[in-house]
Order: sequence, then C-alpha cells, then structure tokens
Amino acid sequence: MIRARARLATLATVVALAACAPLRAPPPSTPICPPCAVPPAPPPTKARYEQKSFAELPGWAQATLAASLQAFVTGCARISDASPLRAACAQAQGIRANDERAARGFFENAFAPYQVIAPDGSSTGLVTGYYEPILSGSLERTDLYRFPIYGVPQDLVVVDLASLHPELKHLRLRGRLEGRRLVPYYSRAEIEQRTRAAGNGDGLPAPVIAWVSDPVELFFLQIQGSGQIRLDSGARIRVGYADQNGYPYSSLGRYLIDQGALGPDQASMQGIKAWAETHPAKLQQALDSNASYVFFRELPASDAGPIGALGAALSARYSLAVDARYIPLGAPIFLATTYPLSERPLERLMLAQDTGGAIRGALRADFFWGSGDAAGALAGRMRQAGRMWLLWPRGIALPNR
Repeated sequence: MIRARARLATLATVVALAACAPLRAPPPSTPICPPCAVPPAPPPTKARYEQKSFAELPGWAQATLAASLQAFVTGCARISDASPLRAACAQAQGIRANDERAARGFFENAFAPYQVIAPDGSSTGLVTGYYEPILSGSLERTDLYRFPIYGVPQDLVVVDLASLHPELKHLRLRGRLEGRRLVPYYSRAEIEQRTRAAGNGDGLPAPVIAWVSDPVELFFLQIQGSGQIRLDSGARIRVGYADQNGYPYSSLGRYLIDQGALGPDQASMQGIKAWAETHPAKLQQALDSNASYVFFRELPASDAGPIGALGAALSARYSLAVDARYIPLGAPIFLATTYPLSERPLERLMLAQDTGGAIRGALRADFFWGSGDAAGALAGRMRQAGRMWLLWPRGIALPNR
C-alpha cells in the first residue's frame, strides 16, 4: 500500500509538471462545451439524490415538454444498449412530435425526479451559458484572414494515464518529444510566436483548417470548443474540438480584472471584446495569459446542430453541459435558474448532452443557447444561480456517483 501511494504521488508530480488535462471522450464524441484543461482534481465525493414529486419542481406544471422530448430522442441515438435509459428511449420513439400532452405523460410515467445535492450539502450551484460562434474566414491565408485554425499537430503526444494507474482514469498527459524526453507542448504564447514567425501557417506541424480575421473571435472559438466558419462564397465549415495542448485553462476575464483593466461586472464576453478593440497593443499579452490552446477537426456539414460529448447534435436552449462524474450523459435534467442578468425564472426540462473542462461539480452546468451572435449575447452574460433535478427511470437503481 505504501509503495502504491508513493507511485501515485510520483505520477501526480509528473502530471503537474508536464501539464495534464481531463480525459475527453474519443470520436465520434466531439465536445462543444469549453474543452480547456483544468488542474488535476481528486476523485469526486459522491453527490446525493433526494427523491421528490413532480409537484415539488418549481415551474413543472407550466413547463412545455414537447421540445424536451425531441431533444431526448435525439440523444437516444447515442445511448448504448446497456444504458439504464435505453427502455425509456424505446418508449419515446413512438410519441408524436409536438404532442404536449403525450410528452408530459411520458416523462411523468417513465421517470422519477431526484434533487441533486452536492457533496457539501448544497442544493444550489452555478449555471453559465455557451454557444456556437460563426466566424468569417477563408481557406487561404490573405491580408485580411491571417489567423489559423489549427488541426491536431503531428508532434503532439497524448498519454492515457489510466494505463499507468486506474485512479488517473480521467486524465491524459500531453506533450512533445525532445529526443527521448517528453516535455510540455508549446504554450499559447509559444504557438502564437511560432505562427507569426512562419507567417504562412507552418508555425506548427499541423493542418490549417481555415483562416480567420479576428484573434479575439478565434480565442472565443477555442473557449466554446466548436463553431462555424463562413466563407466569402457563402459556404460554411463546421469545426469541433479535437485536442488541446495540455495546459490548464486560465480565465481572460479574471486576468483583466486582476490587472485593473475591467471591473467584475464588466468581464463578460462582450466586455472583453470591447476592451480588446480599444487596447490592441495590450491584446496579445492578455490572450497569452491563458496558456491553453485548442486544436480542431472539421465536422460533416449539417443543419442539425453542433455535436456534444454524448455524440448527438445539441438542441438550442434544451441541451446542457454537466460534469459526467455526477450526471449521466443523456439523462433529463430539470433546471431552475434565471435568464442572464435577470431575475426572470428560467425553468426547463433540459438534456445532459455535453461536458466541458470548466464544468466541474454536481451542481455546475452550462446552458447551450444555440448558434450565432444572438445566442452569444445571451451566453456571454449568463452567470446565474441554479438548482437541478435528475429524472431517472422508475425502478432503476440510481447512478453510483
């Protein structure tokens, strides 16, 4: 036992030195939610699930559920045959679209609601928002389009630490080889310096999927983890998270607050973009404060929506990113929160269909608002308190989290 503990401690030191990121689901799952790494966390303490009646859920009686049912059915295509949700998926397939009465009957008969209680006993957590940005871009570098969207570099080495110790199953080690030594991969500042020096996309041994005109929009594309590139021809390319350089994510908003550049109430996505427009000389240093850098892959063209960690297309305003250590992907989640910068109730049956490196904890959630600027305006301002209820199939043992 002492030897095992010593080995684990040594591995933890290596992980910290070489920059470690959470283990992401392999393809076909392509997380949209912010994929940036966070410092290694200990295994979670179990959450509690307290059974309630539907009448106890705030706003349940007034909630419309047909759209929630459609989002659930969309996710069912990626739920395994062994999942406890499989029987409910089979029942849902036979319900007509937009049949509100049938949708309500399905959820109330097939599921029982359980309030999610965090390990520390709290029943209230943080709800933020995310979206799919749409950037103008080009397949060729031009004087306007100078900033590359990189695919996965050929020299990026990824080590699944679960092969070394089961307790590290949520972690991967990322780096590059110098001779026989594995060293940390290039940081954001180093990648940007190499890109500027090369001038033609050869800053990394990586494919360039497209070129964009705005480094701030590219930065936020990396935070969101997925987006669309609108070409001058009118065609669009959809890109999704493929990998990451292994550095922990650092908040640009927090950096600007600490520098005295923005107040806490100004550090929204909109506030950061406004600051960037008026401080171009300080922009690169600010962006480089986040050493994390995301690499993308091109996704098939589709109008269905971006792909979440479950592997299914996300539904605007009905898909939720959660911490999958506590909330099973694919499960219905009743969310009680408020609209951005408002006390107006937002009470809705959502579907746990995505994850994200910054989404950590039983009561931490990210609300998917959709695609484009209007969705981005809502997502960038959302930082609300919220409560969650897991809807779990009746007669099935609760998830062992």
